Amino acid sequence: MAGDGQRIGHAYIFSAPSAEESERMARAFAQGILCEHGGEKACGRCAACRKVEAGIHPDLITVRRLEDDKGRARREIVIDQIRAVNQDAWILPNEAARKVYLIAEADKMNPAAQNAALKLLEEPPNGAVFLLCVTNPSLLLPTVRSRCVERRGAGGEQEPEQESLKLAGEYLRAAAAGDRAKLVRWCFAQENLDQRDTQALIDALCLTVTDMLCARQANPGLSTRQLTEIAALASRCGEYLRVNTGSKHIFGLLAVDTPLGSGNRG
Repeated sequence: MAGDGQRIGHAYIFSAPSAEESERMARAFAQGILCEHGGEKACGRCAACRKVEAGIHPDLITVRRLEDDKGRARREIVIDQIRAVNQDAWILPNEAARKVYLIAEADKMNPAAQNAALKLLEEPPNGAVFLLCVTNPSLLLPTVRSRCVERRGAGGEQEPEQESLKLAGEYLRAAAAGDRAKLVRWCFAQENLDQRDTQALIDALCLTVTDMLCARQANPGLSTRQLTEIAALASRCGEYLRVNTGSKHIFGLLAVDTPLGSGNRG
């Protein structure tokens, strides 16, 4: 099986500009995991590889939005679908050493489904690998993202620009300082950012908070609860931006709703 020479994680996010591309990336990765000959890439010739290509491998399970009575995809992936994955994931694989669950358009999981997925990712069954396909990773809960390895396709979401990362750091330090007036002044100073730059800041904030929750980046002095609340606030701001809420309203929301630290560096 692929990956014998390298560690295979239990959860991955595949991000690309289109749902088709993110799923193509995930399926190629799944083929490598299930390949009978091992190595970093699928051989493309063994029975397992051919079954993946034909969409009939019993240990590659794809989860999609359900269809309504008119054959149209529903708006969201719902909690019952993720619960079904959870139940199935504890059953041993049919042919391979691992079972792979590919969740197409995972960024369309509703909040209840994402929370169910989080519980599954926190305590994954042995031998199960979860591949989340997205076009917008920021729609996933930061706690879900923090438990996955992210892989981006060409043209997919890029690392935030250094200026956005810098601003995200300034905001978090202002929150950690515990001074509401200082935070309001910072937010007021950013109100003239255009929609694109505001979105870049929110994306940078989501990634920075995720890194802090995973101890990959220094924490300026915010508790885990405060970081989680900030992550939820950033996610809400992202949703507002997608319906063309103005930057002034976004920074007004950050100024009022940001939880404050005690002023002591953690």
